[in-house]
Amino acid sequence: MPKTIFVSFPVNDVQRSAAFYKALGFEENPQFSGDSGACLMWGDAVHVMLMTHAKWRALTDRPLPAPGSVGMMLSLALDSREAVDAMNAAAAAHGGQADANPAEDHGFMYSRDIADPDGHLWGPFWMNPAATGEPQ
Repeated sequence: MPKTIFVSFPVNDVQRSAAFYKALGFEENPQFSGDSGACLMWGDAVHVMLMTHAKWRALTDRPLPAPGSVGMMLSLALDSREAVDAMNAAAAAHGGQADANPAEDHGFMYSRDIADPDGHLWGPFWMNPAATGEPQ
């Protein structure tokens, strides 16, 4: 199996959260989805596991995050500034929060953070390939 990351989130409503991630461009993997959880893929290497609180409890007895708290933010590289804006709009239209933090525009890099329906943060961003030395 290639190197893959599975990010697991406890969520209040699996179906609502899955619909949110699908609206952002994630694809559902039915092999790892069911009544108590859903697997949404961002390409081949990043999988988001959405789990009911009961299923989450089977993994750990550590406390659930307090509402409104954040332990981390994951960033997603997108192809353009317009794609960042589109993901931000999709988040707002599907139960999430657009511009969860102030937008950042450094010319060579542009980001607008979003929160899913349970408050998990994502940082969609675009970076000019010329700024990183990568071929354009």
